[in-house]
Amino acid sequence: MAKIMVAMSGGVDSSLVTALLHEQGHAVTGVTMHLWEGDDEGIYESQCCSQEMVAGARRVCAQLDVPYYVFNYQREFRRHVIEYFLSEYAHGYTPNPCLACNRDLKFRFLLERAQALGFDYLATGHYAQIRKPDGQPYELWRGVDHAKDQSYVLYMLQQHELARLQFPLGGMSKAEVRALARERLLATADHPESQDICFIPDNDYRRFLREEAPESMLPGPIIDHDGQVVGQHKGLPYYTVGQRKGLGITSPQPLFVTELDTERNALIVGPAEAATRHIFTIEQAKFGNGTWPDVPFTCQVQIRAHATPVEATITPCGEQRLQVTFSKPQRAITPGQAGVLYDGNRLLGGGRIARSQPAENSDL
Repeated sequence: MAKIMVAMSGGVDSSLVTALLHEQGHAVTGVTMHLWEGDDEGIYESQCCSQEMVAGARRVCAQLDVPYYVFNYQREFRRHVIEYFLSEYAHGYTPNPCLACNRDLKFRFLLERAQALGFDYLATGHYAQIRKPDGQPYELWRGVDHAKDQSYVLYMLQQHELARLQFPLGGMSKAEVRALARERLLATADHPESQDICFIPDNDYRRFLREEAPESMLPGPIIDHDGQVVGQHKGLPYYTVGQRKGLGITSPQPLFVTELDTERNALIVGPAEAATRHIFTIEQAKFGNGTWPDVPFTCQVQIRAHATPVEATITPCGEQRLQVTFSKPQRAITPGQAGVLYDGNRLLGGGRIARSQPAENSDL
């Protein structure tokens, strides 16, 4: 049997992972990453490492009679997630902090620590599947519960990481997980889920930006595609590409955010067709099998965590850069989010959305 470290958030998913692996006879140790408490009274305690969540994980490990530890990663979290989050907004992007946390905290620092401590695997409660066809590289697949699938935020995982990871819940639905946790009387079986950014539990990221990076929240002009000033924005981080409501302007036709121009501190707006794109570029791209494509190919591309994948042609266009051409123009292709490539339910790779170009002859 294997020696396995389980990353525990204090929720039902990682708690059940711990229980299932323990029942299978593995030598299991539960670990919580203490990431964030805030720097002053204005910033709330993180939900992912609150006293309640730590207590829940500790109770489950006590029930199962397995070791439990809390590792302090506050400095790394500040550098690789918080500063990334602030910098992306300051430069006109809309970041997904879960991507940075997975890339640098869970599947870099924690995985390296697990290996250094002699663990064979690191297990988490992610809803995704790792497969290893005979004689082939490891593959990452969507979780069978597509409503809970988290493969989108795991696109950066490479072969050496997939070989050391386990996602035991990938073949289960959320309802099954709850039921199995209740059968085992786990202390966290009925813990509610949080959909908020873990370090902003009130979900008010604008408040967080005002307190952490007030210099990025300067007002400026709203400019339409004819170059006319049509209003004033409250600070570029208040807005995202594709946004229509909350612009505070009147127009004979609906206007949408098409660009955040940080050089001029200007919010660019236009009609619906100006907010659609069929071509964009992915940078910092990675493929799970470690092989870079030599020629264009077709697949499905997902541009947000809960978006529907759309057929596209992928063209390599430089070091770690891919051009994505959708078969049908899409709205709100947002710089800073991830563009993730799929072949059906199999994840191929992905990267950061760098820029987009107006669709030609858009029919939207």
